[in-house]
Amino acid sequence: MPKTMLAVVADGAGGLEVTDRPVPTAQDGWVVIAPVGTGVCGTDLHLIEGDYPHGRFPIVPGHEFAGYVTEVGAGVTAFSEGDYVGVNPNISCGECTWCQRGATNLCTNILPIGVAVDGSCAEFVAVPSRIVFPLSASIEHAAAPLIEPFACVLHALERVPDWRDTELVIFGAGSIGLMAIILGKAEGVAGIRVVEPNHTRRAAALKLGAASAVASADELDRSVFDLALDASGHPAAIAQAISALGPRGRLVQMGVASPAATVALSPYEVFAKELSIIGSNSLAEKYAESAERMIDLQGELRSLITGTFALEDYSAAVEAAKSPEHIKVQVVA
Repeated sequence: MPKTMLAVVADGAGGLEVTDRPVPTAQDGWVVIAPVGTGVCGTDLHLIEGDYPHGRFPIVPGHEFAGYVTEVGAGVTAFSEGDYVGVNPNISCGECTWCQRGATNLCTNILPIGVAVDGSCAEFVAVPSRIVFPLSASIEHAAAPLIEPFACVLHALERVPDWRDTELVIFGAGSIGLMAIILGKAEGVAGIRVVEPNHTRRAAALKLGAASAVASADELDRSVFDLALDASGHPAAIAQAISALGPRGRLVQMGVASPAATVALSPYEVFAKELSIIGSNSLAEKYAESAERMIDLQGELRSLITGTFALEDYSAAVEAAKSPEHIKVQVVA
């Protein structure tokens, strides 16, 4: 193992630096992983600007990743050097009320990798072995980092147990919205509609099987829906999603919005229609299922990758991730 490595460091005020850092070592119960790739997502963009509550700076970003184990700490028996693995990036305490209920994503002491603990935009990253999962060798390196965001989609739709029996309207056709289309089609959902202002992303939604993709909610061919999924995080889109709900309609809100963002809401409408607004935060305990489903769905999911950048070009990767012409951007060491 080398003594130093290349790593991206964010200062929480928009500053990014690619610099040499010591290679992490595997403390007791931890492993060190050499990432094969890391996805750049909306959370990263908020984090870089210091607009994400859990951020601790300076920090090495990167939480959507997979790779090969290069070192195992004392007491680790489930993994060996050379193992191909993925990571649920949420380090939960295992002791708080929410951990005891199985909702580790809501842990009151949570330490997200790449947000509060150094992440995978580096040549090596250290993580607790208890959040590491073995991956099938059949999962391509480009697809493996998509397991984490796809797990977020699995968790979001699981929040609505009978979602497969509804007609779904998705607001936002970035990578998360498009992953929801892929999952919906795999589950036999009919009538998936998409609202997305960008023409490139609308085209991608149609290619993946959406029944329609329109630029504005005003263009939808139905006035009300039973289920809406916001995958944008934009207040205007969230407001439109609520307005698109019919009686007993449900909104699953999983797009990451700024903590300062607000949306106008009519309490009377919530009362009169018996609406439900359901939050979905991160991936909960869906990583293993996502890894299993990736084996069969990786072809469609991998098609979402529109840009791959070297670690040294992380700033360019961030700019690409902000661009509406890109869907999913990855960084490789």
